[in-house]
This record gives sequence, structure tokens and C-alpha cells, in this order.
Amino acid sequence: MVVLGAISSMNNLGLTNFPPTKNYVSFAMGQRLKILPFDGTSRSVSGIGKWVSFIRKRKETGGVGVVKSVGFDVIITSDDEEDMSEGFFEAIEELERMAREPSDVLEEMNERLSAREMQLVLVYFAQEGRDSWFTLEVFEWLKKENRVDKDTMELMVSIMCSWLKKLIEANNKVEDVVDLLLEMDCIGLKTSFSMIEKVISLYLESGDREKAILFVKEVMRRGKSCLEQDEGNKGGPVGYLAWKMMEEGSYVDAAKLVIHLRECGLKPDTYSYLIAMTAILKELNEFGKALRKLRSFKKEGLVSELDANDVWLTEKYQQDLLNDGLLISTWVLEEGGLAFRAVVHKRLLAMYVCAGRGVEAERQLWEMKLLGKEADGDLYDIVMAICASQKESGSVARLLTRIDAASSNSKRKTLSWLLRGYVKGGHYQNAAEIVMKMLEFGLCPKFTDRVAVLQGLSSRIQQSGIMDTYISLCKRLADVELITPSIIYLHLKKHNLWVMKMI
Repeated sequence: MVVLGAISSMNNLGLTNFPPTKNYVSFAMGQRLKILPFDGTSRSVSGIGKWVSFIRKRKETGGVGVVKSVGFDVIITSDDEEDMSEGFFEAIEELERMAREPSDVLEEMNERLSAREMQLVLVYFAQEGRDSWFTLEVFEWLKKENRVDKDTMELMVSIMCSWLKKLIEANNKVEDVVDLLLEMDCIGLKTSFSMIEKVISLYLESGDREKAILFVKEVMRRGKSCLEQDEGNKGGPVGYLAWKMMEEGSYVDAAKLVIHLRECGLKPDTYSYLIAMTAILKELNEFGKALRKLRSFKKEGLVSELDANDVWLTEKYQQDLLNDGLLISTWVLEEGGLAFRAVVHKRLLAMYVCAGRGVEAERQLWEMKLLGKEADGDLYDIVMAICASQKESGSVARLLTRIDAASSNSKRKTLSWLLRGYVKGGHYQNAAEIVMKMLEFGLCPKFTDRVAVLQGLSSRIQQSGIMDTYISLCKRLADVELITPSIIYLHLKKHNLWVMKMI
């Protein structure tokens, strides 16, 4: 017999809004059963297209009065009567009398009840106002007798899904919902999807994220036994909830959820940590987009310059995200071991790239290389450009050694990234050197890159050393006919003297 942990929470729950199954669909608040065949057209129990309404007054002969324990009549056709045996109604009556164990009643009726009638027994007791305990008892007995086929399993899944939905819509305690899930596992109910994920989705669809979090916490507290049906799902309940929060755009909340559960001592699985790192990466990416848009607004004069406090707040927010990412990465390595080192370094690399942290990103590149999981060449170029914009000469020198054995196209691509990195950081003298180095290799920098360097140098012509760099670059570009002969002029205001030179 099934031992129920929360019978009271399951009694008197109606069967409404079934998820689609092959044969069984809706039950309209315990009034009518509609049986749908595989082609989607309605039909009665025997296959005729009719509704079956259970309202039967059975009068027994021999001086016995009306049986009051079963309060339903049956309106059926002659074909239906052939399909629904007298044993079906007797089984319902005997079960509701509760004079004997349900298993004893079913054992006695075993040969008299068809598979369809057994399914209708399940549906009958799943109605609102009936004792749902019988539904669990009947299904458990069917499992024991090996009489649960695919259709019966789908029907029971539909019933249980409906009960879960009812509990959630009625705002019952999450403990009651978890109890019902445990009962499903107890009676051997198998689904093609995760019931835990189904419950999380139902909570989120109802707009009750807090209940979804409480539900996940309760599942985690119950331990592995209530997660057995989800062992194949990477991320488990924590990862699934975090992922759903990410889909809503709540990236920080998703990461904070995983951190909070870990700090509560519940220890999410390794894939949940990786999902949290992905959430932080997405938030860093969105934050970077927002900052770039803000800079463009500032250039257009739509917003004023950020003050020192605003700059500090933006830097702190970004650093807090990176700190959370580092914290989670240590948990991944603690729980997952060496098998997850490469994926951790890859995510950290992406985080540092999004945050514009060149030196830290370079370190992740070498970590990946040591593990035999070398990153793509494009990532090396991007990290080098970030380091160039921050004038990290040591990092640039180390990353630039890759071009020694590179092809002509790869060299041009790498040096172009380096050139743009220097331009972005305002280091135009270094950018000019890269332009001339490319020309030495027989590589032609793009027109936009050349113009950007020349304009940058000319705007700083008064600074020490810029004049010589500008003249040398113009001369080198003229030698390869990338610019026409130019006149360089200098006005000495003190002597009211103009100095001009043809290049």
C-alpha cells in the first residue's frame, strides 16, 4: 500500500487542463470525460464519437435498495454498454465502500476489467470531490501487476500534472508540492520530461518567482531521493531555475541565486555553477554595451560627462561581477575537479574580454594552452588589442610572438588588431610604428586605419616627439604611394615665421 506523506494536500483536487496525451485529454470539473483518439477526433469508450457522462443509479434486485455510495449515472449507447462491463461499476462501488484493501478489490476484479476500464477507474477517482488516494492505490497495483502500458502511464502523468497545477494555483505550501512529487516517485511514475522543471515553469508562469526559489530550496533540502528522475538533466533544479531567470533577462539574479544557495549550505551541482558563470558573462556583455552607448551619447552632446562618483560606481559594479565570477569558478573546480578546468578558464577569459581586462585575459589564454585547450587565434588578437589599448607592452610582446610563424594574411589580421588597439587607447605613436612595420612586411593597412592614425597624430602635433613621428609616417606612406606628396608646415608665433617642407 502507498504511504502518503500529504494525503490532505491531494484530496479533492479536480482533474483539469491535461497536458496533451495520445488518448486522454480533458475532464470538465468531474462532469464529463472526453476520450480522444490518435487522430484528434472525439469518440466514446468503444470508439463512437460521443461524450460519456457518468451519472448512474444502479438498482439491485432482490429487495436491496439504491446503492448510495456511487453518485453517478451513465448515459451510454448500446455499443458503450458492450464495452463497459458490469465489473467496472462493481469495482468503483467496492473501492468507495472502503470495506477492503483496494489491492484486494482489484485482484478480485483483475480478469473482469479491461485495460480501458482500469484507466477509467483512475480517471473517476481523479475527479474533484473523489478521494485521490484511490488513484494512487490503483496505479500502484497496476504497476505491481505489470498492467501499465504507455497510454496508462501518459494518463497518470496527466492526472499528476493537473494535481500539481491545482496545488500551485491554490497557493499551497511548496512542501505540499514536493510531497506530491515524492509520491509520484514512490508509485513508480515515469515521465518523458522533468516534473521538477515543470513545477518551476508553472511557478514562473504564475509570476511567483519567490515560490519557485522556495520550491528549489525544499527540493535541495530533501536530498537526492526526490531528484532521481532528474539525474540525466544537467544543472538540476537550481540550474534550470537560473536558466529560466536568464531567459527573462535577470542575469544578476540568476548568478546571485546560485551563490545564495551555496552559501546556505545546499551545494548546487557543478553545471549550476557554470550556468551562473554564463549569467555573469551575459551581464558583463550587456553592461559593456550600455557603457558604449553612453559614450556615444556623450560624443553627441546628449549627456554630460560622468563625474568621479559615477565612474567609481561603474567600475565597482563591473568589479563586483568579476569577483562573483571568480568565486563561482573556485566552486566549479572544487566540485568538478580537473575535468572542468578548461571550461572554467574559457568562461573567465570571456568575462575579462567583456570587461576589457587585458592582463587577466592573457593569463587565461596561457592557462588554456597549458591544458592543451588553446583558444582560437581571433581571441589572441582581441586580447592583444585590449592590452595595446592599455599600453601593456609586456603582454603585447608575448602575444605578438605568434606572428613569426604566421601566414601573410594572419600577420595582416593580427597587426591590424594591434593597430586598432593602440588607436582606441590614444597611443598614436605606437600605432604609427605598427603601420610602418606592416609596410615593411609588404602589408597594406586599411585606408580607415591609416586615416585614424594620421588624424590622431595631427591633433597632437604640439606634443613632444609627435612631429617627428608624423613626418616619418607621411614620408613612408608617400614612398609606397599610399598618399600624395604633402606639405608639412609649422608656424612659429614668436617670430611670425612659417616653416614648410615638401614630403
